[in-house]
Amino acid sequence: MSTYIIGDIHGCFTELQLLLTQVSFNQKEDTLWLTGDLVSRGPHSLEVLRFVRSLGSSIRMVLGNHDLHLLAIHAGIRKNTPKDRITDLLKAQDIDELINWLRFQPMLQINNKLKLIMVHAGITPQWKIETAKSCANELEIVLRSNNYLSFLKTMYSDIPNYWISNLNGLARLRFIANALTRMRYCFPNGQLNMTYKSIPNFAPFSLKPWFNLPRLVKNKYTIVFGHWASLLGQGVPKGVIGLDTGCCWGNKLTMLRWEDHRFFTQSAKML
Repeated sequence: MSTYIIGDIHGCFTELQLLLTQVSFNQKEDTLWLTGDLVSRGPHSLEVLRFVRSLGSSIRMVLGNHDLHLLAIHAGIRKNTPKDRITDLLKAQDIDELINWLRFQPMLQINNKLKLIMVHAGITPQWKIETAKSCANELEIVLRSNNYLSFLKTMYSDIPNYWISNLNGLARLRFIANALTRMRYCFPNGQLNMTYKSIPNFAPFSLKPWFNLPRLVKNKYTIVFGHWASLLGQGVPKGVIGLDTGCCWGNKLTMLRWEDHRFFTQSAKML
């Protein structure tokens, strides 16, 4: 019985299958953790969603910003564009079933036995683990409710970008979603910067990767995240693991086996 954690798949179904074949993944015995962004950019988002859904209880996943964007496109809130590469998915006969399954997926995974936290983008420095769990749950409740469209309509904003506990309403949900699914850099006071996306070597002095700021999450936990493909998993401190290695950009899909911390990779088969 093994725990495997895979970075952002982004519709790279062929590479996902080859990666799982490398380790003889057995859905009856093994557990597969996915860092979110199952869809978009790559060519086979429909196949990825169908396959992941079919794995049932062997899956532990979180939603990423592209997964939330798919919900908005399906709802008619945003337009489908060629760069999303999800036209086939949107035309699929089972699209409504897949969308309903997707919006019931978690925003955060925490395993206290393994001392493992998985999130798509990161944990904002102002949050303790209890706060992160509670905030993720708030957003999950809304996404699973009949009022989820009201959030999707207002999630495309970078404001507010600083956490205070008495944030409320849609502004609070928007900050939670941005922190969990879009965050890369923060100012030293923990304020989010949602615009700068380059690698840390080129970042302005006033900006720090979220994982380089003092964190309230206890050091005994390891945080695994995706989202930041240009890092290629490099330059993160002890206790933090980045697994998005840009398969959809022609690089590779990366998987970590938790029990022995061995990495497996699969080079991209398409562009």
